[in-house]
Amino acid sequence: MRIANIIMGYKDPSQIERMIKAMNHPDCFFFIHIDKKIRLEPFLSLKDIDRVIFIENRLLCNWGGFSFVKAVINALEEILNSHASFDYYNLMSGQDYPIKPIHQIVTYLEKNVGKSFISYDEDYTRDWWRHAVSRYQEYHFTDFSFKGRYIVQAVINKIMPKRKFPLPMKMYGSSISSWWTLQADCAKYLVDFAKKETKLIKFMELTWGADEFFYATILMNSPLKNSIVNDNLRLITWEDGLANPLILKLKDFKLIKDSRKLFARKFDIKVDLDILKEVDEKLLNAKSE
Repeated sequence: MRIANIIMGYKDPSQIERMIKAMNHPDCFFFIHIDKKIRLEPFLSLKDIDRVIFIENRLLCNWGGFSFVKAVINALEEILNSHASFDYYNLMSGQDYPIKPIHQIVTYLEKNVGKSFISYDEDYTRDWWRHAVSRYQEYHFTDFSFKGRYIVQAVINKIMPKRKFPLPMKMYGSSISSWWTLQADCAKYLVDFAKKETKLIKFMELTWGADEFFYATILMNSPLKNSIVNDNLRLITWEDGLANPLILKLKDFKLIKDSRKLFARKFDIKVDLDILKEVDEKLLNAKSE
């Protein structure tokens, strides 16, 4: 069992180091993509850790922009083309953390070889879906940098008709679809599809929050659909009205402890370091009685 953990990072190299060390296992490799607008030097010490490799083709990532999805696809393609094959490709942010001992995570994937894990919501009456359609029906200039871009965006959306998704696909996604654990066939299909469907990529460049529906839509319309489990194996908590998941704190330890998930997000050592200490002591390094 070989697992390629793709880490999308942009801050706090010490927190990324802590996560990597918590997942230390001979079957786990770590491929780190640092946002191109961030200085690489503070992260270079991570190279001294066994089985850590830096993604060479770094891209600038804008929050909510399709640039983030492009960076993920490019990183995945680089790993597929330049490194030995892996059984699983596990997408993580620098603010994720395991909440089960790494040997349990590896064993879980060994028992589920051939399955891929990504979450999606098929209840299209939910608030997320009612808002999500605007992510691709309207024009979004998130990845542009010219002055006044949002004024131009507003004018264009006022005068132009709604955009239609360019491929005849049923849409899949959710607020937690951005992060996944894919078996090798699914990972390769995702990269090959993105390279082949250039019309789709051009369309997606003017979307917002595409990571929450791009991967799931492609994979759930693929021949590999039946191998996909609707569970991304991650504990992610939200509060109504907020654009980002809640930062987990010490008060959330029981929620984490009781979860059946393998990972949780998100954590911030500058907000609450004690929660990671508690996870380490009580969940990852606890002595069996």
